[in-house]
Amino acid sequence: MRSLIARGLATVAAATMAAATVLVPAAAQAAAPYEVLVFSKTAGFRHDSIPTGIQTIRDLGAANGFSVTATEDANAFNASNLATYEAVIFLSTTGDVLNDTQQTAFQNYVNGGGGYLGVHAAADTEYGWAYYGQLVGAWFSGHPAIQQATVRTEDNTHPATSHLGATWSRSDEWYNYGTNPRSTARVLQSLDESSYSGGTMNGDHPITWCHPQGSGRSFYTGLGHTIQSYAESAFRSLLLGGIKYAAGQAAADCSPRTGGTSTTVEGEAYTSNFGVQVANHGPASGGRTVGYIDNGDWAGYASVNASGAKTFSARVSSAGAGGTIRVRAGSQTGTVLGSVAVPNTGSWDTFRTVSTTLTATGSGPIFLTFSGGSGSLFDVDTFTITR
Repeated sequence: MRSLIARGLATVAAATMAAATVLVPAAAQAAAPYEVLVFSKTAGFRHDSIPTGIQTIRDLGAANGFSVTATEDANAFNASNLATYEAVIFLSTTGDVLNDTQQTAFQNYVNGGGGYLGVHAAADTEYGWAYYGQLVGAWFSGHPAIQQATVRTEDNTHPATSHLGATWSRSDEWYNYGTNPRSTARVLQSLDESSYSGGTMNGDHPITWCHPQGSGRSFYTGLGHTIQSYAESAFRSLLLGGIKYAAGQAAADCSPRTGGTSTTVEGEAYTSNFGVQVANHGPASGGRTVGYIDNGDWAGYASVNASGAKTFSARVSSAGAGGTIRVRAGSQTGTVLGSVAVPNTGSWDTFRTVSTTLTATGSGPIFLTFSGGSGSLFDVDTFTITR
């Protein structure tokens, strides 16, 4: 039986070895065998992917130096039993699955240095337990039909996302959440709401995140509804990285990004432009937007410097073709820091927010260049740069 002190020493040893052997295959990096508990009890909807998910985690364990115990018996949540595991995985649990005594034991386990990993419907669990809401990061509020969507990588320094490119197009059941976890967790992946139908988080839609919890660790991903997910090598790698982090076998910075600054600019406050004009719209900030945007138009903002820019979001409207905003540094032909799609929002007076991570670096004034089909594409009310 491992004590929490032993778990802490294993964490330090694993982090040290990982830093010294970055290029060694994952299986060779394990400091020592460790154990995880998979909990899949359901008191509501039951996902048919649960057996496949359990087997996938067993397979990952066999290949990467950890053993797996799977249970739906909530009596496993007692202090002595939990102390034998480096992490506990809530695999598409639903509803009220732990009693008060079991909740206390699990809370003490995580706060004392244990790890939690939630998969998909773990966010549809224990609505009456405030601590669990903090642990999972955000509760489920609904979902559209299974469909393809674009997943953006916001942080590729985490072992769960280091194998991914800037975007990942895949099919799953895409959860909406009742709150946005960005202020309390490190967002690793988010959804491009313009790439599918049914997103309700106003263009800022985290889907995978992590954060410290007491002396322990929490990792959650909304991916993993479908049986097919568990055959995807990219998803299996994401799951493995999350397990390693939750179990304290791989170090990662999961603190929220709260120390940055943001600059919000009225779209019509451009200092140079081609093609665009100021348009009057009552619901817009200040009653005006930068509008009459056609393919190839652009707007420059001498008051906003591209240096250190990390994210871009814009409040937009469109009853036209929609299109793409590219954020550039220095000039209308300068380095593309990032881009974001703008959908048809239903009318010129219906605004929504789109956002993207800026993956390149540059300096000089910010320029927005616009592209799309023919005719008027969209209007930009305001945009925000964060650093």
